[in-house]
Amino acid sequence: MVNALRASGKTAVLVSEELDEAVLIDDRHKGKYCVVFDPLDGSSNIDAGVNIGTIFGIYHIAPGSTGTVQDVLRPGSDMVAAGYTMYGSSANLVLTTGHGVNGYTLDAALGEFILTHPDIKIPPRGRSIPSTKEIRCTSTHPARYIGSMVADVHRTLLYGGIFGYPDDKKSKSGKLRLLYEAFPMAFLIEQAGGLATTGRQRILDIVPKSIHERCPVFLGSKDDVQDVIKFFQEDGKAQA
Repeated sequence: MVNALRASGKTAVLVSEELDEAVLIDDRHKGKYCVVFDPLDGSSNIDAGVNIGTIFGIYHIAPGSTGTVQDVLRPGSDMVAAGYTMYGSSANLVLTTGHGVNGYTLDAALGEFILTHPDIKIPPRGRSIPSTKEIRCTSTHPARYIGSMVADVHRTLLYGGIFGYPDDKKSKSGKLRLLYEAFPMAFLIEQAGGLATTGRQRILDIVPKSIHERCPVFLGSKDDVQDVIKFFQEDGKAQA
């Protein structure tokens, strides 16, 4: 992916989950965009046949910038596009450029992605909690956890509910990476009419301090996520 993005001539800064440092593109190939990505989300589940995918977000470099790490250490609300591809029984691309969310499916015969899910809107309340980890729940919603963020979020986007990956005693800052996991998915969910929060703060308002920073994540149907926010508010008052 790094080689392909560099060769495109459109990028200035690349951040990958697989690389410790950001990649700064040389002047000969430099463009005006920064791409942050997890190239293979859910890779630990490949042998189990679980859907895996690629998550990405795109920033425009700041005015006057030559392309530095500071161009990606910005709130997720500054992204100009985000999306994911999911690889399984079909290959799906879900994309937003800030004007709604559209889903595409690869037509193998044509070698093209065809628009199959135009203007995706997440239901205001889901029938289940599709993905949760160590979250208290007093409702009767069933819970599911696939282990691939792309697959879990894709189901949530289409059927509603909540994808939840909170912080815990082992991962006190959360487990998911802010820049190339939480930000792109939060952008997609909000563009589809849902909400995305850490429980205490809107995810897209966070200003990253490092490229591999982590955060708790709750995203999905608006009414369900508002219930989670209310729970955190009540829990905070109880501990005050």
